[in-house]
Amino acid sequence: MTMPDPLATYERKFSRYAVLGAVVWLVFLAPAVQQGWRERGFVIGWVGLVSVFGFAGVYVWSFVWGREKRRSGELWRRVDRGAATFFLVLLALAVVMVLTLHSSALGSAVYVAVVGITLFPVRLAVLLAVALGAVAELLARKVPGWEGADGVALSVGLATFAVWGIWQATRRSMDLALAREENAQLAIGQERARMARDVHDILGHSLTVIAVKAELAGRLLTANPDRVRSEVADIERLSRDALADVRRTVEGYRELSLPIEITRARAALEAAEIHADLPGSTDDVLSQWRELFAWTIREGVTNVVRHSGARQCTVSLGADRIRITDDGRGCSQVAVHGGNGLGGLRERAAGVGARIVTETPSEGGFSLAVIAANSATSAGASSRGPREAAHPPTRQPAARSAAAAGPPADRRAWEVAR
Repeated sequence: MTMPDPLATYERKFSRYAVLGAVVWLVFLAPAVQQGWRERGFVIGWVGLVSVFGFAGVYVWSFVWGREKRRSGELWRRVDRGAATFFLVLLALAVVMVLTLHSSALGSAVYVAVVGITLFPVRLAVLLAVALGAVAELLARKVPGWEGADGVALSVGLATFAVWGIWQATRRSMDLALAREENAQLAIGQERARMARDVHDILGHSLTVIAVKAELAGRLLTANPDRVRSEVADIERLSRDALADVRRTVEGYRELSLPIEITRARAALEAAEIHADLPGSTDDVLSQWRELFAWTIREGVTNVVRHSGARQCTVSLGADRIRITDDGRGCSQVAVHGGNGLGGLRERAAGVGARIVTETPSEGGFSLAVIAANSATSAGASSRGPREAAHPPTRQPAARSAAAAGPPADRRAWEVAR
């Protein structure tokens, strides 16, 4: 179902009220109608009446015609040919009204000035309003018997200023509605990106563990049936947990628990036959970093299981930092800087004032650290210096690089981290 455009809805409502207001203000043409009706026994009276009703119709239709052009702002940027036609026709009818109905039709100058302010750029409209007011006032003061119609210039000025203020307020309101719509679309895009990142992080970890356990169960199918049943039960549990996590993510209520992620990491590493050296307590971690560190463990351990070919993984926790190291093959620049997993983790860290430090030690393996920006020391700063600690290092090919080792044959074959 297509969502309604709030800007178009607002503009349509305002246009209806503008047309309604134009119709209501036609009541001030009543003196001209009365004068024409009194002189209906003469041709000049009927000409005056026809010109009044034609004037009223063109006046109202100018508001309807200019609706779309006002919405785009085109009328206020340049003189439109259609707008000029409306104005000239209305001015000609006003002249006919004044010639046939005399001083009772001088009020038509107010309507012509109002149409000018709605159809022309402001400077031109103001000049036309001044000219109309001056001419109407001059006629009222100089033509014998028209003395009672003086003050038209003041009416033209007040009406022009009032309508200009209304249109300016309308334009500001439309701009505000447009800004709100753009902000809403931006918020939707950000929420979609967040949900995509969360689903990637959740399923990337869970499906990796499920795949490892399924392969292990396949290898033990005949050798150890009891172990196979245990692994299949774990696969079923992990599948249900992943489905529940996805549902909670869609609902927007999911929060990660650091102790639970450590427990899951231990199970994943054991299933992949990687020795796990994990912290037994998370009491020292500050509360503002616990969710970020839980995401770090999930992403880091997933990469270790999926890509590293390591035999040992160590997770060390501090009050404001976490480090995950392994003794595997290391990691490529593409995986570090171009993958969705570490890219999403980098965005999370930046959002709470932390930074990511990655390195490939000379003896091999890979290290991923997340450090609070205001931390007194940086992980690895003692060996690389403060500048290198603050930015991901440019890694040189390690002795145990994947290129040198050739494609591995075991189930933890190197993949470029997405």
